[in-house]
Amino acid sequence: MKVTSLQIYKVKPRWIFIKINTDQGISGWGELISGTRTETVATGAMEIGDYLIGKDPTQIEDIWQVLYRSFFRGGPINMTILSGIEMALWDIKGKYYNMPVYEFLGGKARKNILVYSWIGGDRPSDVANEALKRKNMGFKAVKMNATEELHYIDSYKKIDAVLERVDSIRKAAGYDLEIGIDFHGRVHKAMAKVLAKELERYRPMFIEEPVLPENNDALIEIASHTSIPIATGERLYTRWGFKDVLKSGVVDIIQPDLALTGGILEGKKIASMAEAFDVAVAPHAPYGPVALAATLQLDVCTPNVFIQEQSLGIHYNQGFDLLDFVKNKEIFKYEDGFVNIPTGPGLGIDIDEELVEKINREGLHWTNPKWKNYDGTVAEW
Repeated sequence: MKVTSLQIYKVKPRWIFIKINTDQGISGWGELISGTRTETVATGAMEIGDYLIGKDPTQIEDIWQVLYRSFFRGGPINMTILSGIEMALWDIKGKYYNMPVYEFLGGKARKNILVYSWIGGDRPSDVANEALKRKNMGFKAVKMNATEELHYIDSYKKIDAVLERVDSIRKAAGYDLEIGIDFHGRVHKAMAKVLAKELERYRPMFIEEPVLPENNDALIEIASHTSIPIATGERLYTRWGFKDVLKSGVVDIIQPDLALTGGILEGKKIASMAEAFDVAVAPHAPYGPVALAATLQLDVCTPNVFIQEQSLGIHYNQGFDLLDFVKNKEIFKYEDGFVNIPTGPGLGIDIDEELVEKINREGLHWTNPKWKNYDGTVAEW
């Protein structure tokens, strides 16, 4: 079996799909992150993917190593391209051997997968009603952004507003609904210490990205101010990107994003490293259907995954839901806070290619919001 061609689809609201075709009529799907560089990523995928033409798509490790080990390696654009290609190769291999991807990676380590649902949006509001709604739908966990933009040193009124929102969830839904609180890198070290300490009374499931990844050395100090589990990793890539974070001993949960960190097998390697440090895994997956399907394959065979982000109806995906592009919608069916283990070959997903092609023709121009602090300085989104 040989690769014959690649196709790139730019799909609203913010997804890039890659389809890899073979001479045996088997095709595989992968997903790339557009970020704010859609055309750069799409063009780069075709340039890098040209290496695949004529290659055996089942030799995934060798292809990964060749594509990764350039002189100028890594970076989010290179890594999301490599991640999407890797997913598609696994999809082909699974279809060729008529097996789910997780069967190649050790088989099932669980009977189902716990998931959490997003609430509150970018600038969190009305979280109590949304949390109660999710609880009534059967979810056992939710996640919310902690706060809007925060300056290096900011008003305690904003801290109080965070506490009031979390308190409102506890009053509405009680303590049997787990709450993940995402700082989203919007909070600098000084205010992160304050927030982490003050949030303890509400017993959150974790705090996420208390500081930006380039400031991860500050996690040591933040951890000394709280007993809340600390999660990070959605912007890191490869096992080398996670190495120092794990060695620091201050992170309790890592959140690799399979559309960025190097794909499914690299995610498995990262999770195994984390297991050796007694660290849990909660993969990041707020994008489209292919990335989520690939992430479920990792979840099934990875014992230290304890919960999975789900992106159905997520606030970033306005205009389309990921189910719109999937024919076998049961793959993402959630019940009592869990999703069933996928059983189909490859990634287990049946993409509505006709709709993908139609939306691709409309074009994609995704940009992230741009925020500023009260004094006009640039704030983290």
